[in-house]
Amino acid sequence: MIVLGVDPGSLKTGYGVVQHHNGSFSVLAAGVIRLQAAWSHPERIGIICRELEQVIAEFQPERVALETAFLSHNVQAALKLGQVRGAVIGLVVRYALPIYEYAPREVKSAITGKGAATKEQVAFMVSRMLSLHTVPKPHDVTDALGIALCDILRGESRQSGVPPRTNSRRKSGTGGSWEQFVRQSPNVVVRS
Repeated sequence: MIVLGVDPGSLKTGYGVVQHHNGSFSVLAAGVIRLQAAWSHPERIGIICRELEQVIAEFQPERVALETAFLSHNVQAALKLGQVRGAVIGLVVRYALPIYEYAPREVKSAITGKGAATKEQVAFMVSRMLSLHTVPKPHDVTDALGIALCDILRGESRQSGVPPRTNSRRKSGTGGSWEQFVRQSPNVVVRS
């Protein structure tokens, strides 16, 4: 299984191509598409689509995972992000690839077991899960890799019939979310 994860942004868009084979993960490609603020927004969207199109053509992902938009107090930023997301979705649909969307908290929960994890915690776990010697920089790259990993883990849950985890708070004494994470992610947790 090869998944392209995308962390969309109007100035930096992260991408990560992750392969899952025989219970192990490997990175086929990862990077960030950096754009100049001086460029027009349509020009930036065009560059993002061309770059991602090259990634799709080269690595032939079986599906694409995209981070959903987050709530922003800056209306213009939210609109621009929505336009980038729409363009990426249009590109993916043109290639007839399935696309799955994940909220940032869902990605954090899938990767770290904690929906409120910091970017540093996510980056650390992503590098561990992918057996990387160093943590990729910037966070847009680790976020995109995390989105791809989340999709793979959620896909396994969908196929095995295990319901996906929710972000609901647990009541004290009802069994911890860590136990649930371990149970639902056996290929992520290393037992000594």
